[in-house]
Amino acid sequence: MSQLFDQLSAAFQEGHARDVTGLLSDAEHSDGRATPAAVLIAVTDVPGDPQVILTQRPTGMRDHPGQVAFPGGKIDAGEDAVTAALREAEEELALPREKVRVIGTSDLYQTGTGFAVTPVLGVVPPDLELTPHPLEVEDWFEAPLALLLERSNWTVNEVFWRGAQRRYLEMDYMGFRIWGVTAAIIANLSRRITLEQAG
Repeated sequence: MSQLFDQLSAAFQEGHARDVTGLLSDAEHSDGRATPAAVLIAVTDVPGDPQVILTQRPTGMRDHPGQVAFPGGKIDAGEDAVTAALREAEEELALPREKVRVIGTSDLYQTGTGFAVTPVLGVVPPDLELTPHPLEVEDWFEAPLALLLERSNWTVNEVFWRGAQRRYLEMDYMGFRIWGVTAAIIANLSRRITLEQAG
């Protein structure tokens, strides 16, 4: 059995059993659509330093071009969030779904571009041979889970968008700009799982 899986599972269950205030959402900036989608927060079981798999989307994509994202996409008819997240990770990175030990689904995140995103947390073995799909993923990398969950590592910025001033989180990691929906999902997860629990 994986010690990381056990630790994350216990922290996840404890964190989602209690009420948490201040979760981030873009619902107030949404255009009214709420297309169901799911993303996979794949934590690699690196002893002592678990990592999170992230992708960079091609600049030519219609939705969130060039942004750092979790593997994921729309939930197809007949799918649940877990099935969709695993399918998308397999399509985008050739990440075998049978290699993912799913812990559970976290807080729904409503984007300003009309998606209702369910994050799926899971643990995967380290050193998987991932192959990005050229039409869906421009690049991929891993970032330390501890780094992402530590709130003090994030910068709060503001931008004027759709007639209103908006605040968002941002982090530069190894030349990759992590912000927007991905940053908000991580921030929400950090309210459920502490560094001490996940470590």
